[in-house]
Amino acid sequence: MARFDFHEAASGAIGAGTQADVLFQLGMMYATGRDCDVDLVAAHKWFNIAAIKGSGRAAEMRSELAAGMSKADIARALRAAREWMTTH
Repeated sequence: MARFDFHEAASGAIGAGTQADVLFQLGMMYATGRDCDVDLVAAHKWFNIAAIKGSGRAAEMRSELAAGMSKADIARALRAAREWMTTH
C-alpha cells in the first residue's frame, strides 16, 4: 500500500509544485486502482486538492472524472477535500 507523510507536505517541507505533483499522483492512484481499489470519489478529492495547489493536470482530470460521476458523489468528494484542507 502506498503511504505518504501528509504532515511533511502540509507543513511546506516540500515545494508547492512537488506537493501538487504528489497529490496529483494520489488522485491517479485512486482513479486507476494502482495499489488500491478504484475510488472515484477519493480520486476527485485528491485531484481537487492538487488543483488548488496549482496543478493544471489535476484540474483537467478532476473535470473528466466529474463528467461521469453523480452529483452526490461529487458533493462527497468536495466535502472530503474541504475537510482535508481544513485539517492540513
